[in-house]
Amino acid sequence: MADRGREFETVTGLGWIAGEVAPIEPSDAALKIPHIGWNEIEPRTPHPLLAGLGADAHGYFVHSYHFRVADPADLVAVTDYGGPLTAMIGHGNLVGTQFHPEKSQEAGLRLIGNFLRWRP
Repeated sequence: MADRGREFETVTGLGWIAGEVAPIEPSDAALKIPHIGWNEIEPRTPHPLLAGLGADAHGYFVHSYHFRVADPADLVAVTDYGGPLTAMIGHGNLVGTQFHPEKSQEAGLRLIGNFLRWRP
């Protein structure tokens, strides 16, 4: 969905959402990459897919890269792993999550249910 990806080499993306996919660079060198585990999902922009998720919603992450959006309005949610990382992006009828909803238990089930009812 991004303008470009920097996974192994720089490649041109589809450009559907302005930004790039870049390596995670935590401020704490002790944090391991890939980032694997449970982290809080912190909404930044209201979105129908996040409806009903509690203030302490957590998602299960397994990733070494994240989407750096060009337009802050496209940043739906973040998580913290040695600094803020993109957890969810959205633009029009396009949405992407960096965490795995299918592995994120209650929060994931809620998000998937919201997706199935969503009419953008």
